[in-house]
Amino acid sequence: MDLRSLSDGLEPAQRCEERRRRVEAALGLDLSPLAVNPLTVGHADEKNCEQMFGQVPLPVGYAGPLAVTFSSGENQSIHLPLVTTEGALVASVNRGCKALTLSGGARTTSIHHGMTRSMAFKRSAVCRQSSADIHERASEWKAAAEATSSHLKIMRYDLDEVDDHLFLTIACDTDEAMGMNMVTIAAQAVGEWIEQNIHGLRFITVAANVDSDKKPSKRTHDRGRGYEVNAQATIPKGVIEGVLKSTPEALLDVSRAKLEIGSRLAGAVGRNLHAANIIAALYLATGQDAAHVVEGSLADTFVETDGDGIRIRVRLPAILVGIRGGGTELPAQSQCLAMLLGSRTNLHRNTQLAESIGAAVLAGELSLLAAQAEHELAKAHSTLGRYDP
Repeated sequence: MDLRSLSDGLEPAQRCEERRRRVEAALGLDLSPLAVNPLTVGHADEKNCEQMFGQVPLPVGYAGPLAVTFSSGENQSIHLPLVTTEGALVASVNRGCKALTLSGGARTTSIHHGMTRSMAFKRSAVCRQSSADIHERASEWKAAAEATSSHLKIMRYDLDEVDDHLFLTIACDTDEAMGMNMVTIAAQAVGEWIEQNIHGLRFITVAANVDSDKKPSKRTHDRGRGYEVNAQATIPKGVIEGVLKSTPEALLDVSRAKLEIGSRLAGAVGRNLHAANIIAALYLATGQDAAHVVEGSLADTFVETDGDGIRIRVRLPAILVGIRGGGTELPAQSQCLAMLLGSRTNLHRNTQLAESIGAAVLAGELSLLAAQAEHELAKAHSTLGRYDP
């Protein structure tokens, strides 16, 4: 079916409506529930989705407020717009927010590792100095990369050599964008420059999987990618009993069985309760690339005794976010992003966003830990999220 030859002068919602009518006619379907809302479509059909013919409405639930002390030392109460169709998730995160706030809030820190992209090269049989040449001429190929965008700076690079293949991975500061496309364009320029200027290397491909974009890997888990965030809190016995309806001993028992032993038996890369749930909900709400939930799922959660209560910490090695580009500029997503960021801090806005997501994940981990300790998980889903035909 032809979804490209449309009349000139149509507004975005009108273009989508015309495509929807053509799809309906071709497939014999009624797709009216996918009708586009002119107030929320923005420029999605021009910048975000080719051949766009509709929108799928997704529920947005509120959780919070959640008290956070950011790495800058500033305190703020944040508000979480959670996009989900999983009943009980918002209620659970909301309970975690209450428990954390009554305990003095979450404390966050972060490391900016930069956005990465890897290139693969194949060496000729007579070439033995290629890696040395790449090191020696780094300033030149870096200049080729940084010439592709005024917002991109190379922070560092890694070289891996396997048989007759060489992999170059660059890590970049991409300013306020998440930057995956920006880094890919820069890496393509680097690959072409190296092939043309360093003897014996043939550029095979950009995105050579060493960066593990949208895929789980031990390297990303251990080294980090994008923003590595730590969020922690100390929860006193009174809050555990009063808000979470559990005991420190029960939480520790679940932590050992689930996070330590169960994760080890499964060979899990990332031992957490359900970090991906909260990351996905916030990524969808704020216009991030939802596929990067894969890296977000590599989180580790730690629970230990602290006085008469517990100390809980989550390490998220790869939070990949931006406040510019992608879906962040669509009308509804832009509003959710503004809601989550709240008041400006002294942190870079991307850092503030990453640390806010880390604090939200901590709330979700704490609440689910208690639900499992008290055998409430099945009951909660039966009450709030079960479909009875």
